[in-house]
Amino acid sequence: MAIVSDHQHVISLLAKHEVQKYESMEFEAGGYKWKLVLYPSGNKSKSVKDHISLYLTLMADTTSLPLGWEVCVVLRFFLLDQNKGKYLIVEDALEKEKCFHEMKLEWGFDEFIHLKQFNDTCNGYLVDDTCVFGAEVFVTKETISSGKGQCFSMITDAHSSKHVWKIENFSKLNAQSYDSEVFEAGGQKWKLILYPKYEDHVCLFLKLEEVTPTSNVRAERTLRILDQVDAKHIFKKSITPFTASSTTWGWRYFVSSSDFYNPVFGYLVQDVCLVEAKVTVYGIPGPM
Repeated sequence: MAIVSDHQHVISLLAKHEVQKYESMEFEAGGYKWKLVLYPSGNKSKSVKDHISLYLTLMADTTSLPLGWEVCVVLRFFLLDQNKGKYLIVEDALEKEKCFHEMKLEWGFDEFIHLKQFNDTCNGYLVDDTCVFGAEVFVTKETISSGKGQCFSMITDAHSSKHVWKIENFSKLNAQSYDSEVFEAGGQKWKLILYPKYEDHVCLFLKLEEVTPTSNVRAERTLRILDQVDAKHIFKKSITPFTASSTTWGWRYFVSSSDFYNPVFGYLVQDVCLVEAKVTVYGIPGPM
C-alpha cells in the first residue's frame, strides 16, 4: 500500500550559532519513523562547500527487523519561498524511487541548494533568519527476503582498476544519456553513464552490471573528468554498497556546463572528453 506523508520543519539561528548539523524531530510515514538531517554549511564529511546538504533518514531498529528487509519510497524535498508562499521542490529526476535497507538508511542531496541562492532575499528562502524545509515521503513497497543467510566477504588485498572512456564529438551529443563499454573491476562488471546536458550540468554515474536479487558489492569509486591541459582533474569519490535495488551511483551535478565547456579547464579538447573510473571492490557476497 502506498502512503504519502508531508513533513515541514522550521529552522532559525543556525548560521549565528555555527551549527554544523541539525536533525528534525521524528515523524511517521508508512508506519516508519523518519527525520530530516540538515547541514547548514554543507556536509563536511563529503567535502561539500558553499551548499546546504539535506537528507532523509530512516529511524530503524535494524536488530528488530527481519533479514533482507527493504523499504522503497518516492521522495521529494522542498524549501518554502516565504515571500510568495511557494515551494522549491527538489527530487532525483533520474532515479525517483529510493530504497532504504540495513546498509543504506539515508538518502538525500549533498548539494541541495547553493548558499548564495539560499541567502538571496529575493528568493524568500530565509526571512527573519527563519527557513522552512520539508519532505514528502511516498512509501511504494516493503519487501523481505526468503530468510536465507548470506556471507559477505571483505577483500584484504583489494586492488584498484581504472577505465578511461574517450568520448568524441561531444558537442554533437543529442541523446539524454550515453553508456560506456562494459569493463571489469574486482571481479564485477561495470559501465559508466553520462548525461551531457542535464539542467546545465554534465552528470556522471557508475552502474553495476549483472546483478542478482542478493547482490551486495561494497566498492570505493572515484569518477573523474580529465583536464587534458594542466592535469587538474575534476573528481568525486565515495564508498557505497551496490545492491539489487541500488545498482547505480553517481552525481547529477558533476560539473556545470559553463565550466565543462570553458577551455581554461581542459575538460573538452578538440571536442574530445576523457572520463575515468577508478574502482576498488572491498566486499562481495557469497553463500553461507
